[in-house]
Amino acid sequence: MTTLKELAALLNISISTVSKALNDSHEISDNTKYRVNELAEKLNYKPNRIAQQLKTNKSKTIGVILPTVTNPFFAEVLHGIEMAATNSDYDIIVCLSNETLHKEKRSLELLSNGSVDGFIMAVARESQVKKQTDHIRSAIKSKLPVLMFDRVVNDIECNKVIVDDFQSVYEATEHLIVNEKRKNILLVSNIEELSVGKLRIEGYSKALKNHKLKPTYLKLDNAIDVDVESKIYNYLKENESIDAILSIDHVTGIVAINMAKKLGRNIPKDLSVVGFGYEHTQLLSSPKISIIHQKAHKIGEMSAKLLIDNIVDEDLELQTIVVPSELKLSESVK
Repeated sequence: MTTLKELAALLNISISTVSKALNDSHEISDNTKYRVNELAEKLNYKPNRIAQQLKTNKSKTIGVILPTVTNPFFAEVLHGIEMAATNSDYDIIVCLSNETLHKEKRSLELLSNGSVDGFIMAVARESQVKKQTDHIRSAIKSKLPVLMFDRVVNDIECNKVIVDDFQSVYEATEHLIVNEKRKNILLVSNIEELSVGKLRIEGYSKALKNHKLKPTYLKLDNAIDVDVESKIYNYLKENESIDAILSIDHVTGIVAINMAKKLGRNIPKDLSVVGFGYEHTQLLSSPKISIIHQKAHKIGEMSAKLLIDNIVDEDLELQTIVVPSELKLSESVK
């Protein structure tokens, strides 16, 4: 393996000059940078990351703790994080909490031993339900930068990248009431105990209250409730007055379309449906579902960029960035 010393000898310059040229230092001329980088590429030079870590006390690695990757939202966020990290010459280590407090704690402890320079995380379901977040506070107290996205703990001071959950659902509900002339809008939820779920329910409730309409909820146990289909089917069968469905997760909107069709309901003539998702979600149902598009990839990119800025400058003022969602209408509404 080619070393800095060998590059310096071949170019008849100092090791320090080679190092600065490879790091694009303003102290080095463009001509020298070109010569150094050309030879480094030709000889397939790779920097010694361990030596760099010892010298700078930085691993150039970010820890990412996700509740799951089976949810397309988190998978897309991860892709955005990975791309932004790579562009800044950072690597990532991914851990899954599987929505449990125990695994989330274990992941933080595992990676807090110097393996990473900071964390990006969405808080696990169990951590939010039990309101146990001392493990996150401990990581921050140890001067390790932490950024929360999507699912956040409001009273923990750290960088955050969030979605406009309240406003996006409020606007979707307003659309169903004003443009679709819907009066009996069912909200289907399996995340009402999470921070994002609460905000979405508040947005729905506020829009209905403004129009003096009554809220109607179908709360499911969790994201893997095996009876989702039968519960939605039975509810629609017993409540024929429902003329619109708003799903505040990434699954039940499509299930609702399938169950409504099974009952002979015409979509969108009899029933309008809006759910959460990303652009490819619309290819998974017939008719194509209208969605609140959260722009997950952008959330991932912005999360990685903000955390890296915080790693580079520890005195950087904390920020909460709101990524606006977009209501993308399709065949499931009039």
